[in-house]
Amino acid sequence: CHPFSLCRSIMSAPEQQQAQPSGPPAAASAEAPEPDAANKYEAVVPHWFYCKVTDSRERWIPFSTQDSERLEEAHASGKDKADVIVATSGGRYDVHLQKRQRVAVYWEEEVSQVRRCTWFYKGDKDNKYIPYSETFSEQLEEAYMIAVTLDEWKKKLESPSREIIILHNPKLMVHYHPVATSDDWGSAPMEQGRPRTVKRGVENIAAEIPNGEPLQIDHLVFVVHGIGPACDIRFRSIVQCVNDFRNVSLNMLQAHFKKAQEQQQIGRVEFLPVNWHSSLHSTGVDVDLERITLPSINRLRHFINDTILDVFFYNSSTYCQTIVDTVASEMNRLYQLFLRRNPGFKGGVSIAGHSLGSLILFDLLTNQKVAPEDEERGREGSRTTSSTRGAEQVKEILKTLELSEYSDVFEKEKMDRQALFLCTEKNLKEMGIPLGPRMKLLHYISSKRETQALVIRGSRRVTNPTLPLSQVSANYPQLIYKPTIFFAFGSPIGMFLTVRGVKRINPSYSLPTCKGFFNIFHPFDPVAYRIEPMIVPDVEFEPMLLPHHKGRKRMHLELKEGLTRMSVDLKNNLLGSLRVAWQSFTRAPLPAVEAADAEPSAEKQTETKPEEAPEAAKEEASTINVGMLNGGHRIDYVLQEKPIESFNEYLFALQGHLCYWESEDTVLLVLKEIYQTQGITLDQPLPGSQ
Repeated sequence: CHPFSLCRSIMSAPEQQQAQPSGPPAAASAEAPEPDAANKYEAVVPHWFYCKVTDSRERWIPFSTQDSERLEEAHASGKDKADVIVATSGGRYDVHLQKRQRVAVYWEEEVSQVRRCTWFYKGDKDNKYIPYSETFSEQLEEAYMIAVTLDEWKKKLESPSREIIILHNPKLMVHYHPVATSDDWGSAPMEQGRPRTVKRGVENIAAEIPNGEPLQIDHLVFVVHGIGPACDIRFRSIVQCVNDFRNVSLNMLQAHFKKAQEQQQIGRVEFLPVNWHSSLHSTGVDVDLERITLPSINRLRHFINDTILDVFFYNSSTYCQTIVDTVASEMNRLYQLFLRRNPGFKGGVSIAGHSLGSLILFDLLTNQKVAPEDEERGREGSRTTSSTRGAEQVKEILKTLELSEYSDVFEKEKMDRQALFLCTEKNLKEMGIPLGPRMKLLHYISSKRETQALVIRGSRRVTNPTLPLSQVSANYPQLIYKPTIFFAFGSPIGMFLTVRGVKRINPSYSLPTCKGFFNIFHPFDPVAYRIEPMIVPDVEFEPMLLPHHKGRKRMHLELKEGLTRMSVDLKNNLLGSLRVAWQSFTRAPLPAVEAADAEPSAEKQTETKPEEAPEAAKEEASTINVGMLNGGHRIDYVLQEKPIESFNEYLFALQGHLCYWESEDTVLLVLKEIYQTQGITLDQPLPGSQ
């Protein structure tokens, strides 16, 4: 029935008598004279929402402003008559307008209901506003329009579920749940019960509506998860965690790349999750494990089977093949799908892995093969740079062996490091190198060859002579793109390489198709290990401290350093005072006075010098040569712990391993390195950053 007739039918008799002089409703709405400003009706502005179901609880979430406008435009043009698809959420979800469904594009997810919303009521459980159905919202809007135009309120409507909505005035509209169902005589539901607030228009419900994401995508990053189906302390999936990572990246772009955004030099970075756990556990292995699992401590055993055993699966030749095939094929599939949906994309691709996911990616990358034409082109393009670098390396070797006087001889023969390692005693003799220096060089070359033999020992399939591959026999698939940078979060790569028998990574080694590698970890992460000491084992140096995203060290770290310096100064002063006191007892009175004037400054100088060394070491650490695994730049980066985490390392160890998804410092480093490849820098360089 018509909403107004429905409204009139359930009005009280006095209300009907008051309403009759105003004439028929159609005439009132269509032919009424211009109403006063107070009674002027303005159409409600709709906003589109989608329904997210978590733990059997429905939650209505608004689309971004730009997505809602795009959906409304398609709706207004009559496109919802056909099955029109509108891309939303940065192209990661499609909305089927006719079916009112929201469908994930890149991963499997339950289809969400979509609704064009204008009227809302407050829910019982969490006080969140819930939208009425589109049909009933239209009825409410028409009744509201008539009430405003005719200035007739106290109107009642009955919802499809026999609930009462009363429009008292424009500011007060309530929704009543019936206390009991209708009796046998079919009487109307009563208005008793707890009233709910009814609101018209999304602007009146205080919903957090995002503005939307930049349409331009500058770079694509695939993110691979670690063990188990849950990726953080709240047991969320990789999709949810990567959503957080993406949202933090948008905030960091606005905060630290504002100039580039205003000049429209950049858009955003897209992060897409790669899930391999579900494919592994759909092979039937869970059924086999269940058969042999003991019945006691059931939950703990189920947790171990579902998470911890993933590490053992990866060290099994059968399941390792399943994992690497899944990861590689999924990244290739996502890349092709992304290109189809973004045909104008010209940016690069990087990859990131958390925990075991970083090891999987590392093994995949070490087994990538360079195409012959690319290899030849690379040789031609880098001939001059490699030759100059090789010549510099030869000079460094000669300097180490105290044979720098022969540098001109090797330079004249255009000898680089590779050529030096191919030299025999006869070659060196022909170059005019005396016997003593020849023996030194030959001993150095043979010792380096032994080191390389240790590095590749234990590998079954060796395609790169400077780094071992997995001990597990697997056929590693090839990626259809060359990653720009590889980011490892909380990574056990160093530990696994050591367990595989790798004592040292050759400084000249780099991943075949990826020239950038960053190992990022929290200081309390129990799973994370360093990489740089495997490249430079003879030098002790700290990892690079990641600067705080707000541009300074955390306050508690500065306080800790300040207290350390203060305690050192107090100790030095106390020792100096004790020395002066002791000397005053053992010397003559007059010289003692002189000593009291002279000794403190001398003692202070001698004592403070050692304390200055760590600062100098920190300066040298950033310039230390850590090989070519990251193009000659630093590899290990450590996050700054939060103040509360510094109270107990053990208590926050698990949180330390799962903190990367919402870490602004981690995200900012990722963005900084990605945009640096495009020649775009931060608005303000952060102190301590490379």
